[in-house]
Amino acid sequence: MTTPLDRRAVLSGVRRVVVKIGSGVLASHARGLNTRRIGLLARECAALAADGYQVVIVSSGAIASGLAPLGLKERPKSLPLKQAAAAVGQSRLMWAYERAFGRHGRLVAQVLLTGDDLAQRARFLNARHTLLTLLDLNVIPIINENDTVAVDEIKFGDNDTLASLVLGLIDARALAILSDVDGLYTQDPRRDPNATRLAEVARVTPEIERIAGGASAAEGTGGMASKVGAAKRVAAYGAATLILDGRRAGALTRALRGEPVGTLFFPRPERLNSRQHWIAHAVRVSGTLWLDPGAVHAVVNGKKSLLPSGITKVSGKFEAGDAVACVDARGHTVARGLVNYGAAEVARIQGLKTSEIEKRLGYKYYDEVIHRDNLAVVSDASDRSDQ
Repeated sequence: MTTPLDRRAVLSGVRRVVVKIGSGVLASHARGLNTRRIGLLARECAALAADGYQVVIVSSGAIASGLAPLGLKERPKSLPLKQAAAAVGQSRLMWAYERAFGRHGRLVAQVLLTGDDLAQRARFLNARHTLLTLLDLNVIPIINENDTVAVDEIKFGDNDTLASLVLGLIDARALAILSDVDGLYTQDPRRDPNATRLAEVARVTPEIERIAGGASAAEGTGGMASKVGAAKRVAAYGAATLILDGRRAGALTRALRGEPVGTLFFPRPERLNSRQHWIAHAVRVSGTLWLDPGAVHAVVNGKKSLLPSGITKVSGKFEAGDAVACVDARGHTVARGLVNYGAAEVARIQGLKTSEIEKRLGYKYYDEVIHRDNLAVVSDASDRSDQ
């Protein structure tokens, strides 16, 4: 059982926090931007910054705030129209933030990202250096997906996902998701009056994921399922996630102080480092390696490198240095990693001992198909239904 003391202990050391603000908090297609709400949130975040927190905001709302000026009555379905609405709305969104934070003597900076910016290591590090420099200069970054150029192949999917990746990007210790609900409930509280809020979640289990469901809000793209998915990624990094009602003044400050508001998702005790978190969640996989039970155990429980002897099947087109998914016999992803050999080479050496690689290929670059330093475990035994 967890206690309020545990909550305070987890949050007491937080000094760098990512605050994701959802579209339902900031705007609607009927009324456009809620500048009063932005003003209240800016005042709260500015106060946290004055109290020693480093705050990075991931803000939705660009598309929603661009609908009214374009005379659109509902969120567009076509990609070009979404991009046009984002182009119109993003400048309005940033101007609202700039005015709101300016009242409290705080500078803000616009940072627009696509999936490629985080999937490619050099661009990932460049974005990291830029954001950390802004924080050192006491500037509050306002991050959004670059909706005007992003297409399905390079989209994060939603800003909950983006926020969870930004946390690893800047090594923050907490993610606060401000939504139009005050946490995770046993059922949808809008439909079931008997639904109860879960104040704390020790671990994101399949049951918790089932409770989250998949419904999404009308103003945005991320429902509770995406928030819980973000919390799971953040927990793997060893950080906490809070889901809060962003319409309630002071909810963020109270939560960071350890008060029992919203839902707190606790960090996992064994955390991925920044590079592992990048491999696990930011890089796009180009192929799949099927592992035998011994290899699954070695990689997941033994934290060992992946050797060719444990590989039973190869699929996809990938070259050395690309990312692949490592799956068990049932197709459940247990790890992701950067390979030392291309797909054709791995297919030729699968099942072999390391001493046999050179004889089969005529050369040997490495003993390992994936070195443990380039492996990120994304599942443990308790996550897999076959265990």
